[in-house]
Amino acid sequence: MTRRTDVPKTTDKPMSPADRIGRGLLALCGIATLGAFANGISIMTTVAPERLMSEAWRTFAYLVFVGLFAMLVVAPRTQRGAWELVFAHKIAITVFAIAAGDTPDAKATWPIDLALVLATATAYLLCRGWHGWRSTTLAPATHS
Repeated sequence: MTRRTDVPKTTDKPMSPADRIGRGLLALCGIATLGAFANGISIMTTVAPERLMSEAWRTFAYLVFVGLFAMLVVAPRTQRGAWELVFAHKIAITVFAIAAGDTPDAKATWPIDLALVLATATAYLLCRGWHGWRSTTLAPATHS
């Protein structure tokens, strides 16, 4: 019988409390993003025609983030790059919104995205998200 060694090892032990809390934070981020998606749909129904495509782009991008958060909830230590994509976008939009100053969208956006950055960073630490970048040395398949 051949034993596959190219499959990452999984454990059957229960999740640690830190892992559960981290995944819970990520799930809340995903749920909040679904709320933003619903709000975006509402905005799309009332926006001026010249802004419809940019609002649609932003609204449907929320679904991408829902997917990223879902991937991180399911397998937080096997995702290479998903954490970093979320961080890069959320930090960039937070900084941009703060720099934009006193515009209505910026005032509403930066606190929410900053909260997402902080929640994601906390989840990253609790779930040990950096493990996704650990290299695994694959042993040759053994025959039993």
